[in-house]
Amino acid sequence: MARKSAVLIPVIIAAVAVGALGVAFVPKDIRDRDTSFPKGTVRIDNDVITVEIAETAAQQQRWMTFRQDRLPLDTAMLIKHDKSDLYEVWMLNIEYNLDLIWLDESGDVVYMIKNAPPCQNVVETVSCTYKTTKEALYVMAATSGFIDEHSISVGSKMTIISA
Repeated sequence: MARKSAVLIPVIIAAVAVGALGVAFVPKDIRDRDTSFPKGTVRIDNDVITVEIAETAAQQQRWMTFRQDRLPLDTAMLIKHDKSDLYEVWMLNIEYNLDLIWLDESGDVVYMIKNAPPCQNVVETVSCTYKTTKEALYVMAATSGFIDEHSISVGSKMTIISA
């Protein structure tokens, strides 16, 4: 038994170190990739919001990673999934705190988190993974302060104007 742990512990430590270094030193071409997304417009209650839409798997994977500039408070990222489910958001390689909003297929806000801090490192997965408790079709991410700026609450309604 001691032999297995004597081998496994150094292997695990090396794997974590390599993973952490890989994330810390992401190649410049990946960091500087085009971050433009298709744009649309939604209304949340009475406020009109510009949204960047992440609909494809590649766009959803990229979403807010490595973005240095904060989104203005009248703009958000809208992730549209294929079906309603309990979606989680892992905030690795996000540069600033976000407000996160989950919406159901009718556009009703079912869950939200204000001022969610990003991961500080690759090992920190539990404290920077945010989960809804209600099924949602959409996840909206915006600069921290967005929820308060637009007086959004559970039950607020999103209507898609253009996508």
